[in-house]
Amino acid sequence: MNTDISPVSVDLYFIPVETRVPLKFGPETLTSVICARVCITVANGQGQRARGWGETPLSVQWAWPSSLGYQERCETMQLFCSAKGGLAEAWAQFDQMGHPIELGSDFIESELAGLLDQLNHQRGKQAEPMPWLAALVCCSAFDIALHDAYGQLLGRDVYTTYNAEFMNADLSKFLKPAEAFDFSFAGKYPADFLNFPPAKTLSAWHLVGGKDLLDASELTGTEPDDGYPVLLPDWIKRDGLKCLKVKLRGNDSAWDYERLVKVGKIAIENNVLWLSSDFNCTVTEPAYVNDILDRLMMEHPRIYQMILYVEQPFPYNLEENQIDVHSVSARKPLFMDESAHDWKLIRLGRSLGWTGVALKTCKTQTGALLSQCWAKAHGMTLMVQDLTNPMLAQIPHVLLAAYAGTIMGVETNAMQFYPAASSPEEAVHPGLYQRRNGQVDLSTLNGPGFGYRLDEIKRDLPDLAASFEK
Repeated sequence: MNTDISPVSVDLYFIPVETRVPLKFGPETLTSVICARVCITVANGQGQRARGWGETPLSVQWAWPSSLGYQERCETMQLFCSAKGGLAEAWAQFDQMGHPIELGSDFIESELAGLLDQLNHQRGKQAEPMPWLAALVCCSAFDIALHDAYGQLLGRDVYTTYNAEFMNADLSKFLKPAEAFDFSFAGKYPADFLNFPPAKTLSAWHLVGGKDLLDASELTGTEPDDGYPVLLPDWIKRDGLKCLKVKLRGNDSAWDYERLVKVGKIAIENNVLWLSSDFNCTVTEPAYVNDILDRLMMEHPRIYQMILYVEQPFPYNLEENQIDVHSVSARKPLFMDESAHDWKLIRLGRSLGWTGVALKTCKTQTGALLSQCWAKAHGMTLMVQDLTNPMLAQIPHVLLAAYAGTIMGVETNAMQFYPAASSPEEAVHPGLYQRRNGQVDLSTLNGPGFGYRLDEIKRDLPDLAASFEK
């Protein structure tokens, strides 16, 4: 099509962010993060050019759980993005032309695995290989920027281009239905699985991390005095929260049960409506989750009823850990998160008993859209989960939730852990970086691409980490 594009140059920046309080999930604790911000310039067949932007936190502890030191993992992910022969150069040199979904899918299928193999070979046989999930997280900033650039070039919201008018191929090129499932993706496009018009407000899920303070008895005097809440009840009251996501350990059932009960009681006292439980891949037996849920149902039925869904208890490498989870999903909707790398793994997860998918833009905008289409076509429930997205990363994240149609709103917690990091973006989009009446407000997003309104955001970028041209 004459709207097809190809990348012609890439600029990459690394923006460091410090947390105001630690964020614990699974066995690790996050106190800082490096955000990769990417600018991609694209051109169409007529030589017209446009620039697009994408950003993703390189959340090392989530993308690469390991006993390796944080610094080694973080530097490896940054190197994968910036080094000669890495992602930035590969995207700049990528010679295909097409729609962003076509280019993004082709890059993931034809380039990303080879780049990851090359990196791991360079690290040597003795070094722990960087996993595929970390590679997807690194790639996502580039892929998001590509989608934004396409919208910029056409002067329209990129979500209005996910259809037959702009795409060269329908979804049957990218997706295959489950066996014995009477459905065809032929003649279907992503727009057929999206909500138009998108929601302008979304219920906001607050993250209750493993180190978050629940009441005054837990105060030590070392908490930050920066004007933001510290205790869970204060967050609920200030932001009007109605949805709480509870991080659990997954290897200490007594602690997990008591944590759910304690958070549940605070939730009831403060008129919160919904809870979810997130075990972060640390559980190995369905009975662990079932026993907690069954005990809750008997001893605290109201708290049990408030649990809207259970998120990713089991190891994220689904192919190596094919656990039958039907007994868990018979009790509560069971959502794939870390293990839902792509639609193929979602297909495997569905066969094992998973009933929902937690989408994340940090696995690429392209991959999230294709996963969303596959899941929706097969009757799976959707959620859009956070990677504690600050700054620009917040915008494609909430837009995906607005267009995808989720079980309930969107998780958004950067304002808990590093609110000051997003001050320039908040000045333009206050409703996206503050939660009021339990919601985030997308009404300020307008214009082409993702509607960033980047020319109004007064942010000074650090020195370039990498720059490549075709």
